[in-house]
Amino acid sequence: MLKLYIGNKNYSSWSMRPWVLMQHAGIAFEEVKLRFDSFSADSNFKQRLGRISPAGRVPVLLDGELVVWDTLAIAEYLAETFPDRQLWPQDARARARARSVCAEMHSGFTALRGACGMNVEARLPEVGALIWRDNSAVRADVARIVEMWQELLAEHGGPMLFGPFSIADAFYAPVVMRLRCFALPVPADIAAYMQRVCALPGVAAWIEGALAEQDFLPFEEPYRLARA
Repeated sequence: MLKLYIGNKNYSSWSMRPWVLMQHAGIAFEEVKLRFDSFSADSNFKQRLGRISPAGRVPVLLDGELVVWDTLAIAEYLAETFPDRQLWPQDARARARARSVCAEMHSGFTALRGACGMNVEARLPEVGALIWRDNSAVRADVARIVEMWQELLAEHGGPMLFGPFSIADAFYAPVVMRLRCFALPVPADIAAYMQRVCALPGVAAWIEGALAEQDFLPFEEPYRLARA
């Protein structure tokens, strides 16, 4: 059976992507969660992960002796291994667009990711309002995301970015968590898409797992003193 190593569900945006993808597609796997204690070289997290992956980051997918340690590489491997699950759009042009928007997420939106860390449990509208007021780069990232989502939803008719659920929706699910946590302003059609993403069984299961952790990591949360 496939084995997926992940970090804390409340905080680990990169872990969320393949986990949600596999859950939604009905791909059987064993979950191995490595709790974030710190990211120093001598931390338990790094020590355990270092025995599995040369990159020392989650997520990591194991298929027998094969180790795949990059989120986009994991998605591509799953799409090739399970072609019947149709994880990418079937149309070649749509598939190219989907790969493009996933690659944009993979390498971009650094202002949003840096200022608004993923936190499934938290609701921080006051912090989000200050970030929105003071950080023009975050506003630019959100504007680009809104533009992208609106264009794709209009072109493919929803309910997901390319019609049916695809890797693209899994890749942007953590963005939904960030926008929701910090209550960053989005148009009504984007808010509706976010609600549909949260209602997906795989995303709902991830949220449930994050809420059940009851784990507060101060180094992940510089904006509050305790978990609500």
